[in-house]
Amino acid sequence: MYDNKTEETPVKAILACVDTGEFDAETSIAELAELASTANAEVVGEIIQKKQSYDPATCMGPGRLEELNEQLKTLEAELVIFDHELSGMQTRNIEEILGVRVIDRTTLILDIFAQRARTKEGKLQVELAQQKYRLPRLTGMGAALSRLGGGIGTRGPGETKLETDKRHIRQRIEYLEDELKELEKHRNFARSRRKKDGVLCAAIVGYTNVGKSTLLNALTDAGVLAENKLFATLDVTSRSIELPDGRSVMLIDTVGLIRRLPHNLVEAFKSTLEEAAAADIILNVHDISAPDYEEQARVTRQLLEELGCDGIPVVDVMNKADAATDLDTIFEDDSTVIISARHGNGFDRLLECISKNLPETARRMKLLVPYDATAFISRIRINGKIFSEEYNEQGTVIDALVDVKLLKEAEKYMLS
Repeated sequence: MYDNKTEETPVKAILACVDTGEFDAETSIAELAELASTANAEVVGEIIQKKQSYDPATCMGPGRLEELNEQLKTLEAELVIFDHELSGMQTRNIEEILGVRVIDRTTLILDIFAQRARTKEGKLQVELAQQKYRLPRLTGMGAALSRLGGGIGTRGPGETKLETDKRHIRQRIEYLEDELKELEKHRNFARSRRKKDGVLCAAIVGYTNVGKSTLLNALTDAGVLAENKLFATLDVTSRSIELPDGRSVMLIDTVGLIRRLPHNLVEAFKSTLEEAAAADIILNVHDISAPDYEEQARVTRQLLEELGCDGIPVVDVMNKADAATDLDTIFEDDSTVIISARHGNGFDRLLECISKNLPETARRMKLLVPYDATAFISRIRINGKIFSEEYNEQGTVIDALVDVKLLKEAEKYMLS
């Protein structure tokens, strides 16, 4: 991964954070350690400095950087990961002082995204985020980028290497955005087709590593990658299941959310999260065994609001009940259900909650349709579903899922 290390040989890393009080540094650096592990780094140490503001040149003060330098030598670490964004100039200055590679939180997340993306769209989104993040940081990345380009071909006479690199990155960003717009057209077409065909969609959202893919696998046998790692799923996966009331719903897995997710990453992966804004219902999955699950839930709600998900029914799925220690504080109701995706506990209640909270698009009914109205059964079949048919002297007795448009007409044939 870093410095040409193989995936089998984790690189030793030290985590660094300047605590200015704008976020909980202890919680955030613990999450950074999980991110580092997911990226195949071995965290061998950490250092936190309380400071009123970041040093504009080196982020961290000179005394703490010297202490960090000693840690690097003692622990034989080769990488420092800062728990906030660094400018290109800060990165270069810190690397010159420490003599090892330095990256920040966003670069680490992008590295994980690059490893995890599988579909064409996922890979394009990752590269777009990387290029947008790289562009403003070129200025501080050293003298190698400021020599003259030579004026050959498309570079003009006297154009610097820095200017050339910036122009190439801008062109690449423009190309990637065009490609993603084309893919967005196809996705919007598929979405509108689902709406037209009356397909109900449930978006599975939540913090990263709360068990969304495990839940999808357990409910549908989808076979989606489900690992105990952050950002195990980056690409949209959808599978259909049947609800107790006979309706089918398409479950859509989405990329996991995370606190302090950089804005350009939210933008880059907005297309996967847009599935939530277009869904008929949202399954907001929580890891109730996590000590900070309420904070994770707040981050998720905030991002859903930013995506314009107001007005869409939400079912809170309290997952990992098998690992939780304080279940007595969580109360189930029509929109809250406690489950264990790993062991399959609570699934019946979950499916009932989904049925109750979905907008009524069809109703399961038992009807006696006279023989002279058999054409009505054909209309039900086209727009709904027939579970069983029996014939008697009065007509056809059917157990059917009746489309909402036919409910009024169906009521006159309804059996008690």
